[in-house]
Amino acid sequence: MEVLTEISSLIARHAPKDGFHATPIERMMLARSSTVTVPMPNVYRPQLCLVAQGQKEVTLGDHVFRYAPGRYGVVTYDLPVTGHVVEATPANPYLCLFIDFDSVMLGDLALRVPAPPETSFQPIGKTVSDADAALLDAALRLLRLLDDPAALPVLGPLAEQELLYRLLAGPDGARMRNITSSQGRVAQVGRAIAWIGKNFRERFSIERLAVEVGMSPSSLHEHFRAVTAMTPLQFQKQLRLQDARSLMLVQNIDVATAALRVGYESSSQFSREYRRLFGEPPARDIARLRASPGFGSGR
Repeated sequence: MEVLTEISSLIARHAPKDGFHATPIERMMLARSSTVTVPMPNVYRPQLCLVAQGQKEVTLGDHVFRYAPGRYGVVTYDLPVTGHVVEATPANPYLCLFIDFDSVMLGDLALRVPAPPETSFQPIGKTVSDADAALLDAALRLLRLLDDPAALPVLGPLAEQELLYRLLAGPDGARMRNITSSQGRVAQVGRAIAWIGKNFRERFSIERLAVEVGMSPSSLHEHFRAVTAMTPLQFQKQLRLQDARSLMLVQNIDVATAALRVGYESSSQFSREYRRLFGEPPARDIARLRASPGFGSGR
């Protein structure tokens, strides 16, 4: 597909080295990796991710999402995931663009774009789909502005709005509207996700969280799992373990200190749960990550 080829070329030129690259477009970031990468935890913000070349996998709870060229992912909440590049070479690197959603722009558009027909859909906060021609064209127009800095301040917001319009008017329209909704069960789950994100180092009960967001414990458990593929306590545990991994990897903090900082009272329990999630004890896992090729490029 010619459009996808040009998208790949633009990303490759503006992301000349492996890693993540900020752009003059405020909410857009480009990614490149010339090798496959080890699975790395991350917290995805509400965003669009479009893969132009190569392939990657992202795991959320027990769901595995596969990205290939021309496939895009939509994330509607802050979600702890694990991702890695599974197909990439120096000659054909993994190339991808990320665009964080502007909730104000999205909310304004949602008022003007007719709502999709009432249909049942899975409320899970992450999906991966094939991009249609209109969405790829909109992404290409936005990327082309990287080569036209004089036009970028004027046309950039219009191109970004077109991209959001394509998402709102397409098969992800109902899911996109959840980002701006303040009513209903899914909105309450969104508030629960935000509350845990701020308080995950502290001990809490489902009953307390249910009171915070105005739901019954049973309803919260059911709807939270539908959106995140995890229970609230599993969600908290993922955030704790991901945070601890980052502390050890980036700040060179020892295992016991990292465990205490993220809320564990027992280092042995921390090590057991860490190994269950990441496959190896903390110290061995961190050593392996530091020695792995392509480390840091698997978002």
